[in-house]
Amino acid sequence: MKTLLTPIMILMLFLGYEKTPNKQITGTITSAADGLALPDVKVQSMPSKTSVVTNANGKYSLKALNTDTYLLISYLGFKTQNIKLGKQNVIDIKLEEDIKALNEVAVVGYGVQAKRSITASVSTIKSSPTPVAQALSGRVAGITAIQDRRERYYPLPQNTENYAHITENAFKKAGDDPLSTFSIDVDAASYSNMRRFINTGNLPPKDAVRIEEMVNYFDYEYEQPKGSDPVNIVTEIGTAPWNPQHRLVHIGLQAKTIPNQHLPASNLVFLIDVSGSMESPNKLPLLVSSLRLLTDNLREQDKVAIVVYAGNSGLVLPSTSGEDKQAIKDALNKLSAGGSTAGGAGINLAYKVAVDNFIKGGNNRIILATDGDFNVGSSSDADMQTLIEEKRKSGVFLTVLGFGMGNYKDSKMEVLANKGNGNYAYIDNINEARKVLINEFGGTLFTVAKDVKLQIEFNPKKVQAYRLIGYENRLLNNEDFNDDQKDAGEMGAGHTVTALYEIIPVGVESKFIKKTDDLKYQKNSSSSNYAHEMLTVKLRYKDPDGNKSKLLQQAVLDRYQDKLSKTSDNFRFSASVAMLGMLLRQSDFVQESNFEQTIALAEGAKGKDKEGYRAEYIKLAKSAQLMAKDLRNFAKVGSDK
Repeated sequence: MKTLLTPIMILMLFLGYEKTPNKQITGTITSAADGLALPDVKVQSMPSKTSVVTNANGKYSLKALNTDTYLLISYLGFKTQNIKLGKQNVIDIKLEEDIKALNEVAVVGYGVQAKRSITASVSTIKSSPTPVAQALSGRVAGITAIQDRRERYYPLPQNTENYAHITENAFKKAGDDPLSTFSIDVDAASYSNMRRFINTGNLPPKDAVRIEEMVNYFDYEYEQPKGSDPVNIVTEIGTAPWNPQHRLVHIGLQAKTIPNQHLPASNLVFLIDVSGSMESPNKLPLLVSSLRLLTDNLREQDKVAIVVYAGNSGLVLPSTSGEDKQAIKDALNKLSAGGSTAGGAGINLAYKVAVDNFIKGGNNRIILATDGDFNVGSSSDADMQTLIEEKRKSGVFLTVLGFGMGNYKDSKMEVLANKGNGNYAYIDNINEARKVLINEFGGTLFTVAKDVKLQIEFNPKKVQAYRLIGYENRLLNNEDFNDDQKDAGEMGAGHTVTALYEIIPVGVESKFIKKTDDLKYQKNSSSSNYAHEMLTVKLRYKDPDGNKSKLLQQAVLDRYQDKLSKTSDNFRFSASVAMLGMLLRQSDFVQESNFEQTIALAEGAKGKDKEGYRAEYIKLAKSAQLMAKDLRNFAKVGSDK
C-alpha cells in the first residue's frame, strides 16, 4: 500500500506546487494629445500587483499571472486607466491628460514654480502665495513634472529659438497717407506655434505672435468667386470691440475651391532635414508620420521624390508614382537623424529634382520639412533669401513645414516661404499635420493665384486715421502695387485670407493722432460722387503660370453695424483672435481689450466648427488668461527684442 501511495503523493505534491502560468504582455504607451511616448509610466497587472514602468520609448514588457484580470495604468498628470485583459499579448495604450489632477498638485513653499523657457530649465519666481498663484503653480508644476520625465530621456538643447522683430503698425492719417499696400499672407505658423507655447505652460514671446497668421489660421464662410476670377472680395464694417468710438473694417478674400479629384497632377519633392538637431520625438518622428498622412492622399497621377540633407544632401527616393504608396512610406521609415545641416545644398538638389520631373500645367512643389536650424553652407537669412529668390524662377513652388522646439528658427522659415512663392505651417502635433496636409490639401499644395497684393484707398472725408492690424512683414511701397516684378503672396485652392483695419472716424478725438498744421498747397480731391464711400479695396493677382497681373476693385460704403451682436460670425471671431493677439503682444493699441471679452466674442461666433478648431482656440484663450495673471513678466522666450 505504501509503495502505491508514494507516486500519487508525489504527483499531488508536484501539481500542488506548480507555479501559476504567466502571460507575457508588451506594448507602447503614448500621450493622446500629441502622440509622444511616455517614459516612467507605471503598469500594474491586477490583482497580483506585478508592475513595471515604461522605458524611454514608452515601451513596457510585463509577465502577468493568468489569474490577473486587468492592467492598471497610472502616470502623473494623466487619467488612470483600467485595461481588461483578454487573449491579446500586445496592448498599446493612449493616455489622456487629467487637467483636474494637474491643478491639485501640491505647492511647496511660497514660490511659484514656472517653466522659464521651453527647455528643461525651471526657475523659481518669488511671489505672494495667493490662491490664484497656488492653483496656477500646481498646474505648471504638474506639466513640468511630465516634461522633466520626458526630457530625462530626450534632453533638449539650450534654447536658441529665433523670431524676427516686429514693430507694430501705427495709425496713419488718411489725409496725409490715403493708401495702404501689402502682400496677402496665408501662413498660419504663428498660431500653432503659439498653441505649442501655451500647451507647455508658457506665454509666447511677443515676436512669435503675428496677428494676421493667427486670424488666418481659421477658415471663414465667404462667398465663392463668380466668373473667371479665382478670388472674391468680401467686406464688413462694425464697431471695434476694444473701442466703441472706433470702427473695424473686415476684408475677406475667398479663393476658388477645387475638388481634390479635379486638381492638376502633382510633382512633389519632400526635402527633409535629417541633421542631428532633428532627433527629438517631436521632430523627425512626427515629420515622418505627417508625410505618411500626405502619402495616403496621393493619386496615381501624382509623383514624389525624397531628398534629405545633413552633412551632405542626397536623393533617397527618385520620383515615384503616388500609386506606389508603400515604396514612399518605406523610404520615409528608414530615415534617421545625425550630422550637421547643409541646408543650401539640400535646397539646390531638391529644385534640380523638381525641375527634372516638371509637369507642365501641373503642381510642381517642394515640401521642406525642418526645424530651420541651417548651420553649414548658406546659413544667413540673406543668403537663403538670395538662393530661394533665384530658384523660384523655375516655376516650382515651396511649402515649408516647421517642427520642434528649443532651437526652432522661425525667422529663417518665414524668409524661405515668403521669398519662394510658398506657404509656411508649424506642425506641433499629428492633428495639425492632418489639418494642413489632409483637410486643407488643396489650399496648402495647389496655387490658384500668385503675387496677390491688396491696396486700400481711404476717403479722408470719412476716415480720420487707420491702422492695419498685423501684416507688418508684408508691407509694400504704394508703387509696388502696379509693379508686376514685385513678389507677393500666393493663394491656394479654397484658401481664405482676412485683413482687419481699425478706423478712427472723422470727428473722433484720439490719443493716437498727432496734430500737425494744415497743409497750404494740398487740396482735398475727394469728389462729391464718392461722398458716401469709406474706402476702395483693390486687388492684383497673377495666374499660377502667368507674368501679367489682373486687377479687381470694390468700393465700400460708409455703412456699419453699431451693435456688435448683429455682426457676422466671421467678423466677431476674427475680432476675437486679433484681440487675443494684441493681448499676447502687450500691444500699444490694446485699449479696452480684455480676455473676458475675447473669450465671450469667440464663444458667440463658433458657428458650425466641424473640426473643433474654434473650440480649441477658446480653451487656449482661457489658458492664456490664467497664465497672464501671474506669469506675464516671465514668458519671454527666444529672441524677444
